[in-house]
Amino acid sequence: MSVLLLGCVIGGCKRRQGGATEEGSMPQTIAGKKVVMIIASQNFRDEELFETRRVLESAGAKVTVASTTTQQAVGMLGGKARPDVLLKNVSARDYDAVVFVGGSGAAQYWDDPIAHKLASDAAAAGKVVAAICIAPVTLARAGLLKGKKATVWKSQMSDLTKGGAVCTSASVETDGKIVTADGPSSAAAFGKAIIKALSD
Repeated sequence: MSVLLLGCVIGGCKRRQGGATEEGSMPQTIAGKKVVMIIASQNFRDEELFETRRVLESAGAKVTVASTTTQQAVGMLGGKARPDVLLKNVSARDYDAVVFVGGSGAAQYWDDPIAHKLASDAAAAGKVVAAICIAPVTLARAGLLKGKKATVWKSQMSDLTKGGAVCTSASVETDGKIVTADGPSSAAAFGKAIIKALSD
């Protein structure tokens, strides 16, 4: 897997056309909306946490960071984040959006039953469920992408297809309340798409 994910370390993802939300079509604010961002305990992708969070908070969202530990996590590029809450204590009912951050460490959630339940509960409640880079594999394995348009970091496209997704290879893809993106270069557009989904 380290070979497949090497591209996440070197140079980020290439930005492809299609699927991204235009900034001009976004509402100005999502004040009062609560978003939980789930990161790996180590090796989350820096831009996918920090840039996406910046976009969400600039629109008024309250962001909480969750992981399997509340000890400091270090990103693939050296950025540091201390999660606010343990993943096992996160309830979908407390948030308007659940966002899975990518990076090589995000593979820890691909088959995690707690992550699957959180994503499934959020989707069942009509909340926004989002994932970027390799994290959409978690949604696919949780059964949330069957018949849904979705995108992912290029090395993991087969995982989405196996999960029944219609893999579009777009930089950012939205299907109903599910938002996916292909990697770090799409982090800002990913955040904007989440804002739009929260506003619809």
